[in-house]
Amino acid sequence: MIQSKIDYKYYLKRDRLALRVKTDTLIAKIINILFPNQIWKFQRTMRKLEYHHNCKNKGLNKFHYLFLKYKFRKISLKLGFSIPINVFGPGLSIVHYGTIVINRNTNVGANCRMHACVNIGASGGQSEAPQLGDNVYIAPGAKIYGNISIPNNTAIGANAVVNKSFIKDSTIIAGVPAKVIGEVDIKTIIKHI
Repeated sequence: MIQSKIDYKYYLKRDRLALRVKTDTLIAKIINILFPNQIWKFQRTMRKLEYHHNCKNKGLNKFHYLFLKYKFRKISLKLGFSIPINVFGPGLSIVHYGTIVINRNTNVGANCRMHACVNIGASGGQSEAPQLGDNVYIAPGAKIYGNISIPNNTAIGANAVVNKSFIKDSTIIAGVPAKVIGEVDIKTIIKHI
Protein backbone atom coordinates (compact mmCIF):
# COMPACT_ATOMS: atom_id res chain seq x y z
CA MET A 1 0.00 0.00 0.00
CA ILE A 2 1.24 3.48 -0.85
CA GLN A 3 2.15 5.30 2.37
CA SER A 4 4.43 8.10 1.09
CA LYS A 5 5.50 10.03 -1.99
CA ILE A 6 8.49 7.68 -2.34
CA ASP A 7 6.12 4.67 -2.41
CA TYR A 8 3.94 6.45 -4.98
CA LYS A 9 6.90 7.02 -7.32
CA TYR A 10 8.09 3.43 -6.83
CA TYR A 11 4.66 1.99 -7.67
CA LEU A 12 4.45 4.14 -10.81
CA LYS A 13 7.93 3.06 -11.91
CA ARG A 14 7.13 -0.64 -11.41
CA ASP A 15 3.75 -0.34 -13.18
CA ARG A 16 5.37 1.46 -16.14
CA LEU A 17 7.97 -1.32 -16.44
CA ALA A 18 5.25 -3.99 -16.20
CA LEU A 19 3.23 -2.35 -18.99
CA ARG A 20 6.38 -1.68 -21.06
CA VAL A 21 5.51 2.00 -21.43
CA LYS A 22 8.46 3.97 -22.74
CA THR A 23 8.82 7.61 -21.73
CA ASP A 24 12.58 8.13 -21.96
CA THR A 25 12.91 9.50 -25.51
CA LEU A 26 11.30 12.42 -27.31
CA ILE A 27 9.72 10.09 -29.89
CA ALA A 28 8.19 7.94 -27.10
CA LYS A 29 6.77 11.07 -25.45
CA ILE A 30 5.22 12.25 -28.73
CA ILE A 31 3.72 8.80 -29.39
CA ASN A 32 2.26 8.77 -25.85
CA ILE A 33 0.65 12.17 -26.48
CA LEU A 34 -0.78 11.24 -29.90
CA PHE A 35 -1.80 7.67 -29.01
CA PRO A 36 -2.21 7.48 -25.23
CA ASN A 37 -2.19 4.07 -23.58
CA GLN A 38 -5.54 4.03 -21.75
CA ILE A 39 -4.53 1.25 -19.36
CA TRP A 40 -1.41 3.21 -18.35
CA LYS A 41 -3.64 6.27 -17.86
CA PHE A 42 -5.96 4.16 -15.67
CA GLN A 43 -3.10 2.80 -13.58
CA ARG A 44 -1.50 6.24 -13.13
CA THR A 45 -4.86 7.62 -11.98
CA MET A 46 -5.37 4.67 -9.62
CA ARG A 47 -1.92 5.12 -8.04
CA LYS A 48 -2.41 8.87 -7.68
CA LEU A 49 -5.80 8.29 -6.03
CA GLU A 50 -4.25 5.70 -3.69
CA TYR A 51 -1.55 8.20 -2.71
CA HIS A 52 -4.07 10.96 -2.05
CA HIS A 53 -6.47 8.61 -0.25
CA ASN A 54 -3.74 7.30 2.08
CA CYS A 55 -1.62 10.43 2.54
CA LYS A 56 -3.21 13.67 1.34
CA ASN A 57 -6.98 13.85 1.79
CA LYS A 58 -7.25 16.55 4.45
CA GLY A 59 -7.90 20.30 4.14
CA LEU A 60 -7.65 21.76 0.64
CA ASN A 61 -6.25 18.47 -0.66
CA LYS A 62 -9.74 17.02 -0.15
CA PHE A 63 -10.94 18.83 -3.30
CA HIS A 64 -8.14 17.34 -5.40
CA TYR A 65 -8.86 13.93 -3.86
CA LEU A 66 -12.54 14.19 -4.83
CA PHE A 67 -11.58 15.24 -8.37
CA LEU A 68 -9.27 12.20 -8.64
CA LYS A 69 -12.10 9.94 -7.44
CA TYR A 70 -14.33 11.32 -10.20
CA LYS A 71 -11.59 10.93 -12.83
CA PHE A 72 -10.84 7.37 -11.67
CA ARG A 73 -14.51 6.38 -11.80
CA LYS A 74 -14.88 7.84 -15.29
CA ILE A 75 -11.90 5.96 -16.77
CA SER A 76 -12.90 2.77 -14.91
CA LEU A 77 -16.32 2.82 -16.56
CA LYS A 78 -14.79 3.57 -19.96
CA LEU A 79 -12.43 0.56 -19.79
CA GLY A 80 -14.85 -1.82 -18.05
CA PHE A 81 -12.79 -2.13 -14.87
CA SER A 82 -14.24 -2.42 -11.38
CA ILE A 83 -10.98 -2.28 -9.47
CA PRO A 84 -10.88 -0.61 -6.05
CA ILE A 85 -7.84 1.22 -4.76
CA ASN A 86 -5.25 -0.28 -2.37
CA VAL A 87 -5.65 -3.83 -3.71
CA PHE A 88 -2.64 -4.36 -6.00
CA GLY A 89 1.04 -4.16 -5.16
CA PRO A 90 3.61 -2.55 -7.46
CA GLY A 91 4.18 -3.92 -10.95
CA LEU A 92 0.55 -4.38 -11.99
CA SER A 93 0.07 -5.20 -15.66
CA ILE A 94 -3.46 -5.21 -17.05
CA VAL A 95 -3.02 -6.66 -20.52
CA HIS A 96 -6.32 -5.79 -22.27
CA TYR A 97 -9.43 -3.66 -21.94
CA GLY A 98 -12.51 -5.53 -20.83
CA THR A 99 -14.50 -6.52 -17.82
CA ILE A 100 -12.41 -6.97 -14.69
CA VAL A 101 -14.16 -7.12 -11.31
CA ILE A 102 -12.16 -7.15 -8.06
CA ASN A 103 -13.53 -7.22 -4.51
CA ARG A 104 -12.27 -4.41 -2.26
CA ASN A 105 -11.14 -6.91 0.41
CA THR A 106 -8.83 -8.69 -2.01
CA ASN A 107 -5.10 -8.26 -1.58
CA VAL A 108 -2.71 -8.94 -4.46
CA GLY A 109 1.08 -8.82 -4.14
CA ALA A 110 3.67 -7.32 -6.47
CA ASN A 111 3.96 -8.06 -10.21
CA CYS A 112 0.46 -9.29 -11.03
CA ARG A 113 -0.27 -9.76 -14.73
CA MET A 114 -3.97 -9.96 -15.51
CA HIS A 115 -6.12 -10.36 -18.61
CA ALA A 116 -9.74 -9.43 -19.40
CA CYS A 117 -12.87 -11.04 -17.93
CA VAL A 118 -11.22 -11.79 -14.57
CA ASN A 119 -13.35 -11.85 -11.41
CA ILE A 120 -11.84 -11.93 -7.93
CA GLY A 121 -14.37 -11.79 -5.13
CA ALA A 122 -16.03 -13.02 -1.98
CA SER A 123 -18.25 -16.08 -1.80
CA GLY A 124 -21.82 -16.41 -0.60
CA GLY A 125 -22.14 -13.03 1.09
CA GLN A 126 -18.94 -13.43 3.09
CA SER A 127 -16.66 -10.41 3.49
CA GLU A 128 -13.38 -12.34 3.17
CA ALA A 129 -11.85 -12.27 -0.31
CA PRO A 130 -8.86 -13.99 -1.93
CA GLN A 131 -5.31 -13.11 -0.91
CA LEU A 132 -2.84 -13.52 -3.78
CA GLY A 133 0.93 -13.58 -3.43
CA ASP A 134 3.64 -11.94 -5.53
CA ASN A 135 4.25 -12.72 -9.22
CA VAL A 136 0.81 -14.11 -10.05
CA TYR A 137 -0.36 -14.48 -13.65
CA ILE A 138 -4.14 -14.54 -14.19
CA ALA A 139 -5.27 -15.68 -17.65
CA PRO A 140 -8.47 -14.49 -19.38
CA GLY A 141 -11.76 -15.46 -17.79
CA ALA A 142 -10.37 -16.74 -14.49
CA LYS A 143 -12.74 -16.66 -11.52
CA ILE A 144 -11.14 -16.58 -8.06
CA TYR A 145 -13.44 -16.38 -5.06
CA GLY A 146 -13.81 -17.12 -1.37
CA ASN A 147 -11.63 -16.87 1.70
CA ILE A 148 -8.62 -18.43 -0.04
CA SER A 149 -4.95 -17.76 -0.62
CA ILE A 150 -2.83 -18.21 -3.73
CA PRO A 151 0.95 -18.57 -3.27
CA ASN A 152 3.76 -16.63 -4.96
CA ASN A 153 4.85 -17.39 -8.53
CA THR A 154 1.55 -18.95 -9.59
CA ALA A 155 -0.06 -19.03 -13.04
CA ILE A 156 -3.85 -19.35 -13.14
CA GLY A 157 -5.17 -20.78 -16.41
CA ALA A 158 -7.83 -19.40 -18.72
CA ASN A 159 -11.41 -19.81 -17.45
CA ALA A 160 -10.20 -21.50 -14.26
CA VAL A 161 -12.56 -21.47 -11.27
CA VAL A 162 -10.41 -21.18 -8.15
CA ASN A 163 -12.40 -21.68 -4.95
CA LYS A 164 -9.84 -23.26 -2.61
CA SER A 165 -6.42 -22.31 -1.27
CA PHE A 166 -3.17 -23.63 -2.70
CA ILE A 167 0.13 -23.90 -0.87
CA LYS A 168 2.94 -24.78 -3.28
CA ASP A 169 4.76 -21.95 -5.12
CA SER A 170 5.64 -22.00 -8.82
CA THR A 171 2.63 -23.98 -10.01
CA ILE A 172 0.03 -23.78 -12.77
CA ILE A 173 -3.55 -23.87 -11.53
CA ALA A 174 -6.30 -24.59 -14.06
CA GLY A 175 -9.66 -26.30 -14.55
CA VAL A 176 -13.16 -26.23 -13.12
CA PRO A 177 -12.73 -26.56 -10.18
CA ALA A 178 -9.09 -25.55 -10.29
CA LYS A 179 -6.29 -27.95 -9.42
CA VAL A 180 -2.53 -27.98 -9.82
CA ILE A 181 -1.67 -29.24 -13.30
CA GLY A 182 2.06 -28.59 -13.36
CA GLU A 183 4.98 -26.39 -12.45
CA VAL A 184 5.98 -23.08 -14.03
CA ASP A 185 8.93 -20.72 -14.16
CA ILE A 186 6.88 -17.54 -13.74
CA LYS A 187 9.67 -15.41 -15.28
CA THR A 188 8.79 -16.90 -18.67
CA ILE A 189 5.29 -15.41 -18.39
CA ILE A 190 5.89 -12.21 -16.38
CA LYS A 191 8.91 -10.80 -18.18
CA HIS A 192 9.59 -7.67 -16.09
CA ILE A 193 10.48 -9.48 -12.82
